[in-house]
Amino acid sequence: MSNYTTKAAVVEAGGSPFTLSSIELDEPRADEVLVRMTAAGLCHTDLGVASGGLPFPLPGVLGHEGAGVVEAVGSAVTRVSPGDRVLLSFTSCGDCANCRDGHPAYCATWLPLNLLGGVRADGSPTITRDGAQLGGHFFGQSSFSELALVDERSVVKLADDAPLEKLAPLGCGVQTGVGAVWNVLQPRPGDSVVVLGAGAVGLSAVMAAALTPATTIVAVDKVSSRLDLARELGATHVIEAGDDLTARIQEATGGGASGLVETTGNVGVLRAGVDALAARGTAVIVGAPPFGTEVALDVNGMLGGKRVVGLTLGDSETQRLIPVLAELVAQGRLPVERLITEYPFADIEKAVEDMTGGTTIKPVLRF
Repeated sequence: MSNYTTKAAVVEAGGSPFTLSSIELDEPRADEVLVRMTAAGLCHTDLGVASGGLPFPLPGVLGHEGAGVVEAVGSAVTRVSPGDRVLLSFTSCGDCANCRDGHPAYCATWLPLNLLGGVRADGSPTITRDGAQLGGHFFGQSSFSELALVDERSVVKLADDAPLEKLAPLGCGVQTGVGAVWNVLQPRPGDSVVVLGAGAVGLSAVMAAALTPATTIVAVDKVSSRLDLARELGATHVIEAGDDLTARIQEATGGGASGLVETTGNVGVLRAGVDALAARGTAVIVGAPPFGTEVALDVNGMLGGKRVVGLTLGDSETQRLIPVLAELVAQGRLPVERLITEYPFADIEKAVEDMTGGTTIKPVLRF
């Protein structure tokens, strides 16, 4: 069996840095695509797994906001051909009730296929090193690698002139923030949208809200430079996080928020946000704290028709949403490039450092 040798960023154990290492990729199976990476976004989920916070098998190769050019395709692949520019997103089985219903982010096998398994659905590895199995198949792609072996269901075809380094974050962070607003909140004329946390996901939600008839868009963060950027991207109000968050949100929204997106993963912030909802308002939970985290809610406060909805990856049907997002980026109506700082692939640890330190909102690695 022929294999492909390539260079990838490997996390050796929980808490270890990303180090470049030579790995071997399996031959593409019938429903797999070999992609030469051009760019890959770095996301908090990558850092959470690298820290050992999730039970993904390490040593392993992460990366789930890949963009590149198709090198080879499996025998049953119809979606793309060699030479196509593609964006990589999460994978799904395609056959369970939620997949068939157009909600692949809620696939029955989502967790093992994307986040926890490290192998294909049948248990076989996609990545080895010196004959030993590595954790791979991360979101169906493991794109922190010069070559990636990708599920066909993770691949979205783009235009031949698509600027891949600008579009890489669409696969996870951007579609998550956008989907929270468009797919769940669906703001009506005059609604208010509050975004808790002005990182890549939160600022994507702000940009998405600016493309709706919501008239009040509030961004909350503790970093003032991010609030300045939120204003430039469409926020009508900004709040520096601190005490009395509930009261300050209610004041900015004229009595309570119609819709709210929680991206921080901080349960205190989530609780303050739910308390700040108007009657019949909806809070969307996007930020993921450690497994097992709980939040207390005021039950009587919920009886005014408030809704709290959990969200994975924007509840997007990727083949439909991602090409639209790419088109909006091309038109200048979704300026995701304002969030991006580019780094050479070899400088992945510097990108991690800058992202953790808050100086970079969305690092994109260039291959």
